[in-house]
Amino acid sequence: MYFPQFLVGMFATSFIVAIWADMATGSVWKALGWAVLAMAILQLGYIGLVVRLIYRRESEGVEGNGASGARARDLRRDKPAL
Repeated sequence: MYFPQFLVGMFATSFIVAIWADMATGSVWKALGWAVLAMAILQLGYIGLVVRLIYRRESEGVEGNGASGARARDLRRDKPAL
């Protein structure tokens, strides 16, 4: 997921939440509060997704599989393949 795409989606979602909260409560301040809350929840979710992707990538690098290890050994050979 690209960060600019995420920002556009986050602002669109918070705008929709603000309109919905304004129509439901009739208060601009409550609508603003709900929009800020929606932005905070989306940011926490995005940070959680990034942390999960980083953690998964690190755990795959530590464990590794036989095929990728063999390819890495082939690249590090001193002698050219005949």
